[in-house]
Amino acid sequence: MNSNSLQTVALIALLVVAGGVSWAFQLRDPLHVDTAPLTALPSDVEGWQGRDIPLAGTVEEMLRADDHVQRSYFKPAGGLVWLYIGYYGTERGGRSEHAPWECYPTAGWEIVEDHTSQLPLADGDAIQEIVVRRAGEERLVHFWYRTSRTDHIVGELAHAWDRFLGRLTIGRADGAFVRLSTQLRDESVSSGRARLRAFGAGLDPQLAAHWPKESNPVPQQATDG
Repeated sequence: MNSNSLQTVALIALLVVAGGVSWAFQLRDPLHVDTAPLTALPSDVEGWQGRDIPLAGTVEEMLRADDHVQRSYFKPAGGLVWLYIGYYGTERGGRSEHAPWECYPTAGWEIVEDHTSQLPLADGDAIQEIVVRRAGEERLVHFWYRTSRTDHIVGELAHAWDRFLGRLTIGRADGAFVRLSTQLRDESVSSGRARLRAFGAGLDPQLAAHWPKESNPVPQQATDG
């Protein structure tokens, strides 16, 4: 068998496997999403006190998430941090509709620094970072993706791969986009970075404990009647 024939056989085998996996996904029962745990995320994060910020209706329709958490967190000795979490269940594909480098310019913010490559954290995880400016105000922004399997994911491709593995192994492909931001007032980026990293370290275990639940619906038992 020559090399062309081997490549043809390999391609056919790959297509058969991909088709079988896709068919198996289609045969699975739809998952029921319970986002109540995420909604019950504590408003206290390591001494930071949070307050819910409602999303505008037009923004909520545009994002098309299964659930959101948007809050401001204040700490007298630590300043102000804004949190946004957009959760997308398996049926939504687990993928955020909009990325920061699209959303911020649309809202009138200019991206003045873009560190979208991996920015390491102390525990070995990573995040992405940008600095945005509008009307003289500068904000430092940290963001990453998360799934039921992985705490910090950098980049949309890595996020898609993690969701695919999740659906293949545990039947879940849900995910969330997590964003932290803080205003830079006469301080260096490193100071704002330390603030966001400290807040994020306190948020991670809370988010893990309050991750939305997905499960197959329990079939109702037939009753005589």
